[in-house]
Amino acid sequence: MNVLVLNSGSSTVKFQLISTDLELIKQNADQRLARGMIERIGGEALIATQLENGAKQRTTSPLRDIRAAIDHIVRWACSDSSGISELKTIADIHAVGHRVVHGGERFTHSALVTDDVLGGIEDCIDLAPLHNPGNLKGIAAARDIFGPGLPQVAVFDTAFHQTLPERAYLYALPYQLYRRHRLRRYGFHGTSHRYVAYRYRQLRNLSPEETNIITLHLGNGCSATAIREGKSLDTSMGLTPLEGLVMGTRAGDLDAAIVEFIASKEGLSIHEVESLLNKQSGLLGISGLTNDMRELLDEGHEHNDRRAWLAVDLFCYRVRKYIGAYLAAMGGADAMVFTGGIGENSAEVRQQICQGLECLGLEIDAKRNTAISAGQEGLISREGSRLAAYVIPTDEELLIARDTVRTVKGEPTKY
Repeated sequence: MNVLVLNSGSSTVKFQLISTDLELIKQNADQRLARGMIERIGGEALIATQLENGAKQRTTSPLRDIRAAIDHIVRWACSDSSGISELKTIADIHAVGHRVVHGGERFTHSALVTDDVLGGIEDCIDLAPLHNPGNLKGIAAARDIFGPGLPQVAVFDTAFHQTLPERAYLYALPYQLYRRHRLRRYGFHGTSHRYVAYRYRQLRNLSPEETNIITLHLGNGCSATAIREGKSLDTSMGLTPLEGLVMGTRAGDLDAAIVEFIASKEGLSIHEVESLLNKQSGLLGISGLTNDMRELLDEGHEHNDRRAWLAVDLFCYRVRKYIGAYLAAMGGADAMVFTGGIGENSAEVRQQICQGLECLGLEIDAKRNTAISAGQEGLISREGSRLAAYVIPTDEELLIARDTVRTVKGEPTKY
């Protein structure tokens, strides 16, 4: 089954084409045909594609909206110029899998797209006003291009975290606010946390019930998840992706009274303060330089910039606090897993996060840690360490493709 995986935003579409089926999933032998991204939709769009063999292409084209962008992807993929031998016509694409950011409390697993499911996604727009509308546009565009007969599947970022107990997902606010508005912790990056937990089980030959780990998705957006017996027990992001760890431009945890204080002192509206917390804070806000961890580390090493080092230190300290808190909430864990752009690629950040965790049984192996390079997975703690540490690259698109196949075939979604 050739699956088109789409991640549709307001002015960007990311895509992958993956060939897989139930047997290939069991063998971990899925075939990636192509991937790419279209940016600046609404004008002269930037189009980047890459084939399985590594061949890359960059072009531009005037694309007025999300539908035009997805139509461009499909036409390119089925053309001779794409170099994808498995696709000759639009009929060679057998299903479409969509990343959907917010599924609220309704969607606990991936779902075949129907009018009822679309209505449920629309009902969650208030919870994800920046993301769900783009996701819906992608679904509508694919339905228009392929017709209603082609199966489409929605895979929700929030679904994995629907196993959180009440004590973890409720805020200590008047309970009627939860009843009226479903005001609670939902968590995000669920597809990523779920995928690396699955890979950890494969590496260790464990069942879901034997999987007790802390997963750390560290990139421009960051989140931590406590996974006990294969299920999400707690997670750092909350009602929105703003809560939790220090991120590239997001503040993470803070005193709620800060919002009104900033608004009063700086003469800003609540909306402007929210924008400040989401887009001008985190690593960028502390350093005053950049939200890119690589650049901060370079600036620290080359110029010993105090605020660059402060941003890195604050970032690592917050992650370390969450690890300790989740170990307590879980009653201990067997391993922690680093993933995401920073988690997978920065041995220095991993080392700094792990410093001081020896009292909790973690012993990092410096050589193993530095030996892991981009795209590699493996153990970075010493043999005999009571708390193991792994690096496992995430692959959310692959999991979306697999969920699409399982859902279309009527197989249960495996967590």
